[in-house]
Amino acid sequence: MIEIKNVSKWYGQTQVLKNCTTRVDKGEVVVVCGPSGSGKSTLIKCVNGLEPFQQGDIVVNSQSLSDKSTNLNKLRSRVGMVFQHFELFPHMSVMRNLMIGQVKVLGRGTEDSRDKAVKLLDRVGLKAFADRFPGQLSGGQQQRVAIARALAMNPIAMLFDEPTSALDPEMIGEVLDVMVALARDGMTMMVVTHEMGFARKVANRVIFMDQGQIVEDATKDDFFGKPRSERAQLFLSRILQH
Repeated sequence: MIEIKNVSKWYGQTQVLKNCTTRVDKGEVVVVCGPSGSGKSTLIKCVNGLEPFQQGDIVVNSQSLSDKSTNLNKLRSRVGMVFQHFELFPHMSVMRNLMIGQVKVLGRGTEDSRDKAVKLLDRVGLKAFADRFPGQLSGGQQQRVAIARALAMNPIAMLFDEPTSALDPEMIGEVLDVMVALARDGMTMMVVTHEMGFARKVANRVIFMDQGQIVEDATKDDFFGKPRSERAQLFLSRILQH
């Protein structure tokens, strides 16, 4: 579903991704973790064409992002993206936030879009909040709306960029519950997160990054049981002791 081949990226003179190679198969859940500034968010944004890269290639659903004939807007409409800070339209109701992409991008009819939105809001436990505005919701509720909005586009895969890092601790669980349910339904997912409990519960593989490189790409059991690199061992020892 997603293939990353020797991808490198620079910001000016600073190299932020170094020969990154990995893949995410259909139905697979891959967690990307690592210290701050390791390139995790940059890598996942490259997968959606939100960040350009200078070397290598990324292929999503058999379409190459480095091929100039690839319609990036069309590809983005098929790959759901959930950000750290929700990115909802503040002047639109929850219902309108879920409907607008369906109508404008997919060309879906108003009633069909509304029906889809209602079903997805019910799925994330927010059906009763359809007429509210984002500012009237908690952070956890806003993030669940953002997930529902991405799902409304019938994505072939979902990308999550630290979806719980801006939330109060009490709200993290409600968002992770939705993500766990998605994973168990077979959604292809690439998730940048520090939530190791989530990784242990649903990840098929864990990618560990440091200084722009993929240091480990291992099964969940291997990563948590016997990480090969000293850097990953140190990271786990610090993050798991709390």
